[in-house]
Amino acid sequence: MAYGLDILTIASGAAGGSGGGVVEGASATLLVPVLTAGASALCGVLAIMRNKSKAPAFASVALIGAAFLAILYTYLNHDASKAAVAHGFDWFNLAWGTESGQRLVAGFSFYIDSLTLLWMLFVTGLATLIALYGSEYMSHDVGPGYCRFFAAFTLFVFSMSCLVMADNLVLLYLGWEGVGLCSYLLIGYFYKKPSAVAAAKKAFIVNRIGDLGLALGVWMAFVQFGTVEYAALFEKVGPFIEHAKAGRFDLIPWQVEAIALLLMVGAFGKSAQLPLYVWLPDAMEGPTPVSALIHAATMVTAGVYLVARMLPFFVVSEYALPIVAWVGCLTALLAATIGMAQFDIKRIMAYSTVSQLGYMFAGLGVLTAATSDPAAAAAGPYHVFTHAFFKALLFLSCGAVMHGFAGQLDLRKLSGVMFMPGWRIVGLGMLVGCLNLAGFPLITAGFFSKDMILAEAFVNPHTHAVGWLLLLTAGLTAYYTFRVFFRVFVGPQHFEPGDEPHGHDDHSHDQHTTHHTAHSTHADRAHDESASRGAHAHGHGDFHPHPPGWAINTVLAILSVGCFVAIVPYFVKWVPGIIEHSSAGLALAGGHGGLAAEGGGHAHGTFLGFDPHAVMYYVSAVIGFVGIGVAFVLHYAGRTTAATSKADALLPVLGPIARWAQGKWYVDELYDAVIRVPLWVLAHVLHLIDKLLVDGLVNAAGAMPRAGGWGLRPTQQGQMHGYAAGMLAGVALLVLIGLMIVQ
Repeated sequence: MAYGLDILTIASGAAGGSGGGVVEGASATLLVPVLTAGASALCGVLAIMRNKSKAPAFASVALIGAAFLAILYTYLNHDASKAAVAHGFDWFNLAWGTESGQRLVAGFSFYIDSLTLLWMLFVTGLATLIALYGSEYMSHDVGPGYCRFFAAFTLFVFSMSCLVMADNLVLLYLGWEGVGLCSYLLIGYFYKKPSAVAAAKKAFIVNRIGDLGLALGVWMAFVQFGTVEYAALFEKVGPFIEHAKAGRFDLIPWQVEAIALLLMVGAFGKSAQLPLYVWLPDAMEGPTPVSALIHAATMVTAGVYLVARMLPFFVVSEYALPIVAWVGCLTALLAATIGMAQFDIKRIMAYSTVSQLGYMFAGLGVLTAATSDPAAAAAGPYHVFTHAFFKALLFLSCGAVMHGFAGQLDLRKLSGVMFMPGWRIVGLGMLVGCLNLAGFPLITAGFFSKDMILAEAFVNPHTHAVGWLLLLTAGLTAYYTFRVFFRVFVGPQHFEPGDEPHGHDDHSHDQHTTHHTAHSTHADRAHDESASRGAHAHGHGDFHPHPPGWAINTVLAILSVGCFVAIVPYFVKWVPGIIEHSSAGLALAGGHGGLAAEGGGHAHGTFLGFDPHAVMYYVSAVIGFVGIGVAFVLHYAGRTTAATSKADALLPVLGPIARWAQGKWYVDELYDAVIRVPLWVLAHVLHLIDKLLVDGLVNAAGAMPRAGGWGLRPTQQGQMHGYAAGMLAGVALLVLIGLMIVQ
């Protein structure tokens, strides 16, 4: 077995760039799995030592932060026009013949190109911030549970790192399954809570469906090309890209086209797309840092990353990208309609994540092999980048509210939180996140990344319908986002605590006691003010909400600034430049030298006769303003109580539609009736067949000799009088038979 930190430079054709040479500093990426796995092991050691301090949290923050610095160092020293492989050690090197396709090589090695670095920068960066947030948020559970949480947390980051940086499909699959396992552990962290256990099992089982598709795609790629390494795969798929650009899909074997379709199933499962999205909203049962980690920039973006990384295979499949585009836009629209009708603010953010993931898939799906501009592939990844910041900010802001109000998340029981003492940073953070999610024009990164996707949908003349549905979804997104902000963070001050005991004054841990002491004066004033609002009439008695401490506020402030900094890459063309030199850029530039579309240039659609890239700024801005304006009128203007708003008057007009949306369109009930219950019945029927028929036959075969032995046992008792009686009976029987014969 060979070990080392050697750097193997990939041929320019595999990376879409030119030139060769060794990439300085790429070996630093090998520190990432060492640091993150080491953090997980250290948390295990601390658990064995019965640690009761915050050492697991601060060790996790330090080591994940060091991993981020290793990625940053690699990025600063990386030549974007080249790709390299940082080789750790040989893992699989199996040969069963000398011919092509009779050897499986899959090392523990990392494929370092611009797409890898883009993903790893925000994966490790945000994981560091979320771990710091979790150090305070999980402080009520300091002890074995605290160690368990951060052990699973850091193991999750290790798995995600393997998934993103893998240089082959086998290592990617290891990371893929690793994040699935860790999500099960983290979602089910409160293992004594039945709903949390059910949510963890649901996430694990639903993801297995997608994982089967991914596994079949990996096998198909190996069978067809004889390798699972990216460099070799991208080299071999190059000629088929040229056929796709010319529209000659008949020259591409069906097995090659099927690879993308199978990988797509895996992507839909991990990134919660129709019909496999149902696990993600229930994942809210995990602690809020878990929700931010899973829903913001890590696990749920793995499917988007898979499509972007393997885009050369998607463009050579005639149906893969159109399916990705339509599934993405329909998922975005469906999740937005559900999010509009929910009252749990974390669940609204969860459906928002499903919807925004649909946007990301649509951004990749509207591409075609005939697109001659590799930068067009940047729309989806750029939205992943901006979404990572503002969605983490939104979840962590909601989590701060949940943490301070004893688990309360019902928007009908909270109001004016932003102006309560100690909650200003949380409120401002929520405002920044909402502005980005709603796509507020010109000042938010979310506006520009969403605008890129919308424009590309209309640039492709075959996906205009997708573009119109995404525009509708953008309006709905702006509405339900500010529905939360106007109901919870502004308006008349009012709160009702939840039912979590650690939010009350009788909490026992030091962190909460400190908060209570520091803010007792403010809490008393808030209670005096609440008397005029009938606060005690709502039953919160002497409950005092505790604002977040320095760790939570620091993270929210950094993320708020990050949401604005994320605008810069749009103007300096940073993300398009990064994608252009990745495997995604290779897919659109051409497998061998950037073959342009047949006839020169690429097909360019219009938006009502205008250039989509020029006019979409104004169109999406108007759509966003309309959504925010409707939310303002229905949920803020003239509202005097937390429980009601003008929107309630529209419910009779909408009839059953509102009820169906509140019931999440009864998709879970449909799956239960059509899939789970029939499988449950079939399982019990097969159990009965196994028990009664199969086991019955086996038991009967065993019972026959046992019955024979039981019958013969009296003849072998060893008693003389018994033998004599037997002989006498035998003689009598023979005499009787003889007499019968004579007669």
